[in-house]
Amino acid sequence: MSSNVTAVSYGLKLSLPDIQRLRSLLTAAGLGVGAETRTGDARFEVYAADCALDARLDGARRALAAAGIEGVDTALVPAALRSAPRKFLIMDVDSTLIQQEVIELLAAYAGKREEVTAVTEAAMRGELDFAQSLHARVAVLAGLPADVVESVRSEVRLTEGAAELVAAFQSAGHAVAVVSGGFNQILRPIAEDLGLHYWIANELEIVDGALTGKVLGDVIDRAAKEKYLREWAAAEGIPMEHTIAVGDGANDLDMLGAAGIGIAFNAKPAVRAAADAAVNLPYLDAVRYIAGV
Repeated sequence: MSSNVTAVSYGLKLSLPDIQRLRSLLTAAGLGVGAETRTGDARFEVYAADCALDARLDGARRALAAAGIEGVDTALVPAALRSAPRKFLIMDVDSTLIQQEVIELLAAYAGKREEVTAVTEAAMRGELDFAQSLHARVAVLAGLPADVVESVRSEVRLTEGAAELVAAFQSAGHAVAVVSGGFNQILRPIAEDLGLHYWIANELEIVDGALTGKVLGDVIDRAAKEKYLREWAAAEGIPMEHTIAVGDGANDLDMLGAAGIGIAFNAKPAVRAAADAAVNLPYLDAVRYIAGV
């Protein structure tokens, strides 16, 4: 039985020969190419083709990934998701919504940035248990004055295109959430400024004006991220097949797998391999073209 999907290709530049090759690759992957559009802006270009798929979606995705064009990524998106009246977008925060890893910024004040960065990278590759690695990394912050949180907050920068992506979804009536293995003290003002529908992260414990090196409550790990995706989508009355999840690390894999489409954003190789689509551009708002927003 055939299904309707949209093939969305995006890159810094898409030449006519690139488009012609993309058409050939889509046909070879079992896709019948129909109506085509070209969009984008001065930063990157987008080619979208409505297609009829006579093969398995995951097989077609693997075939396109294996035979792709350098510098161009292609997402195969179910047409029902792109045309859904309401969608739910959920994103990771560190190295996705924002450019930095907050734990590394905090660790710099303790003189432990290199040590913590090595642990963070191993955790994001899936080599370490996330909760255990978080406790170990936060422990090095013990004794730091609480005002370092304010200092770090001033260093945080949104990823290019993040504000535009959120605004596009919200103006179209869709719900936007973020879920983070980082910290509420940093995320709260960002979430409020963006007007996010839902957000959650870990809570740094502060006693007598200093960090204790501990977090309060359960750690927001990969299982928790999927849990909140399901809970919040249900609260909005949005079916899972109309959800979009975006992340970069191993702790995002469960929510990427559970969403209607999981998008790896400038991600670790294992995450790119497992996700439904990958964005390897520095612009987070490329996600809106995938989602049809």
